[in-house]
Amino acid sequence: MEALLHEFARCVALIIEGIAIVIIALGSAKALLDFGRITIATRRGQVEKRVISLDYAHWLVAGLTFQLAADVVSTSFAPSWNELGRLAAVAAIRTFLSYFLDHEMETTRRLQQAPVPSESNPGRPQPSA
Repeated sequence: MEALLHEFARCVALIIEGIAIVIIALGSAKALLDFGRITIATRRGQVEKRVISLDYAHWLVAGLTFQLAADVVSTSFAPSWNELGRLAAVAAIRTFLSYFLDHEMETTRRLQQAPVPSESNPGRPQPSA
């Protein structure tokens, strides 16, 4: 019975790892297309590039989350030190990325909400009517 459960866990982990690969591949393709679109549209600025980078980071965090889940399932039966080390590394990377992604999202949100200076007087605020 334990061998059957162990084999089932291995299959589940493999499926979850496949999902992680698909998520990262889709996010990479989307980011590549978005960066290509931004490059062609010359009037796009740094804020749009940051938004694309943040969107890509979301895809990567999602992929790492699935990878972490697969590693948890894989190490559920008598884990080796190597497997535990891999699990700890993925968890640390995901936590690190999530923390800095949240920080970058807040910075980008502030940049998007900042008023755009007028082209005629870039340094001066416009009088209200």
